[in-house]
Formats: sequence, structure tokens, C-alpha cells
Amino acid sequence: MTPDTLAQRLLEAVRALDFGATADAHLQGGPLQAFPSIDLAVVAFPSKGSPVWANVLFSREHPQGVVAQMAPAAGAILNIRFLADLRDAQGVSVAWLPGADWRQWPWRTLAGSGPLDMVAPYPASLLKLMVAVGVGMAVDWGLCRWDQSWPFAGQARTIAQWGEDMIVTSSNESTSALVALLHALGLINEQPDPGARHALHQAFESRGLLTLRLAGTRKDGAWGNAAGAGVGQIQMTAWDTARLLWLLDPRAPLAPWPGASPLLSPQSRDRVLAWLADQGLHEILSSGLLQGLPDHQSGIPAQLPLRWRDGPDAIQVGDRRLPGDVRAWNERSQVTFWHKTGTTENYASDAGIVQGVPPHQRHYLVALLTNLGTRYASDPSCATTWRLPMLGAAIDTALATWLESEF
Repeated sequence: MTPDTLAQRLLEAVRALDFGATADAHLQGGPLQAFPSIDLAVVAFPSKGSPVWANVLFSREHPQGVVAQMAPAAGAILNIRFLADLRDAQGVSVAWLPGADWRQWPWRTLAGSGPLDMVAPYPASLLKLMVAVGVGMAVDWGLCRWDQSWPFAGQARTIAQWGEDMIVTSSNESTSALVALLHALGLINEQPDPGARHALHQAFESRGLLTLRLAGTRKDGAWGNAAGAGVGQIQMTAWDTARLLWLLDPRAPLAPWPGASPLLSPQSRDRVLAWLADQGLHEILSSGLLQGLPDHQSGIPAQLPLRWRDGPDAIQVGDRRLPGDVRAWNERSQVTFWHKTGTTENYASDAGIVQGVPPHQRHYLVALLTNLGTRYASDPSCATTWRLPMLGAAIDTALATWLESEF
């Protein structure tokens, strides 16, 4: 498979699912008024030959999708100008409301200077991957220790405990604790984008990851819209997220683009990866958490961590309890998915490392950012439309057919 072939497969997978017909709760269940924004990147690692990658993007202006053109050696995207998401003076994410007229707003460039404009959706809790990497950097630089106590909101927990909860159950309080820690250690500051110059941004920028931004957060740990951060200040794109994962994946070949170098020591990297492996919110590109819901649609056929098994017929992740048999699910599963998800009313994202469970051998990275949040879910227990797990399944099937044929 070539990059062009992979890109075509991704375009076809999205087109086949008719995302333009997705039901919108803001329209009483009628189809959304504008085609959603979907930013999808995949990097596949065949056992024989070089990595193959592609990034496709869809929006109301490009409902048939476009293929990102990269600089040589998996470099930066050349044909797209990414625009930062935005909110109004009241802190509301307005770009995705019914009737939103994108022509009336002063969009700000996030990165790139290509001829095609694409609004980069807010990453939601996928941003916690950036926070985890930042904390790992602080540990590696000798600024703190994983076993060090860090008091926050009346609790004295270790940095590792805050980090684990931030990833495996997507705890917002734990995220706030670690955002406050990064401020206290001087890795981030309160400056808004585009003027935010701090150590975490510099680490990303030096590795060519220009769209990974954690700006406008506060010293007290606040990072949402009300704090002046959130939408438009915290940004990620699928391609840079996939490349971040490439730098974290110990089984991947060396990243080839200029400036690529490890962000974390092996010890800190392995801790972050263990959290990604253990996270329980398989509800976007994979859907094992939702297996017991009506009309369940399978996604990437990933195992669920056994720690979330609550008896033979229930799954408990944080304060969420859903029907399902973890052991039976895992017996049918073909891969592990070390990933982080994100979801709000307006956004859904998922990115991680897929690896086959023997005898399955596939290995790839996938990153997805969309504006398809909970308002598009058909069940109150779901994070998004079933179309996103179905997209995950389609991607995995296409890659399995290719990657598994080599063995």
C-alpha cells in the first residue's frame, strides 16, 4: 500500500458512512445543517518496508474530503492553513451551532500557509495527552518526581496518581492538578495564543509539532472556556497528534522528519503508555465500553483493560457503569488500543497506538478529531454518533487486510 492508496481508503471509509446525515439533537434529531469537520490521520507500520502515512480532512467547505500533502519524510502539512477554533465573548463554542456563518468571524491562523483552510476542532480531553507528556518532561528534567506528593483541591496525592486518573478515567480534576503543577514548575504560562511562549510549546515546536498548543490556562489549574483557555486556546490536529504518538511508540521505527527526537525518557514514556493502555473509555474509534447498549456498533476490535470489569456482566469506569462482559469481549478482540479519547457536547476525538494480539500482527497509529460530540449520540450513554466506531472498524479492516497479509 502506498500513501496515495491509504489516503484513498480513508476518504472512501468516511464517505461511505454518510456523515452529512448525522442526527443533531440541536435540530430535534434532524440531520446536521453543515457537513462535520473530520481530521483523520493514520501511520501504518508494515513488517516489511517503510511506514506509510496519510491524513484526510473533511469540513462544510470540503464535504468530499481533501488529502493533506506533507513535506518529505513525514514532515509538516503543506497544502492546508489550519485555523484555530473559536468561542464568543461569553465563552461559547459558536462555530458548530446550527446556522453558524463562518464568514462573519475573524479566524486566526493556527499553523500552515497552504491554499486550503481547515478549522481545527477543539481536542476535548485528548488534550490530556499533552499534559501527560509535559509532566513526563518535568520529571525527566529533574523538576519533580512521579512519587512526589502534589496537594490540590484539598487532596494530597502523588503526581503519578493524578496522572493515572487523568488518563485512565479522563478525570478533569486530575487534569487541573497537573496543569497547576506545570505552571508551578514553569513549563507553561497564562499567555493566550498566539503569543504563548513556554517550554512545552518549545518542545513541540522543535520537533515540528506546531499545532499542539496548550495556551491560556491558569496557575490555579483552570483550563476550560470559562478560564479563558479551552476552545481556541488548546489545539491539536490529527497529523501532529499521530506524529506525537510516533515519538512515544517504542515499537515504531525512528521518526524520519527533521527535528524528530524523543520527548521523554524510556521510563517516563513507558509510564504514559501504560496509562494509555489502561484507559477505559473505549467509546469513539473503539466501542467495547458500549457493548451492552442497544444498536451497538463495533469499532476497532480492541481489548478492554480487565481492571474495569465489574463482575461477569458490567463495566465500571470511574462513575460510569454500563452492561457488558469484559472477558467475553476480550476473547473476540484482535488488538490492543493504547489511546486517549475526548468528548464534549460539540467535540469527539480519539488517538492512539493499535497493536495486534497474537496471532494478529498489525501495528498502526490513528488520530481523529471531529466536532461530533454528545449532541450527535443516539443514546445518552454514548459519546458520539455510532458512525465514529464504524469508521474505526472500517479503518482497522482495511489495514488488517494489508498488514496481516505480510505474515
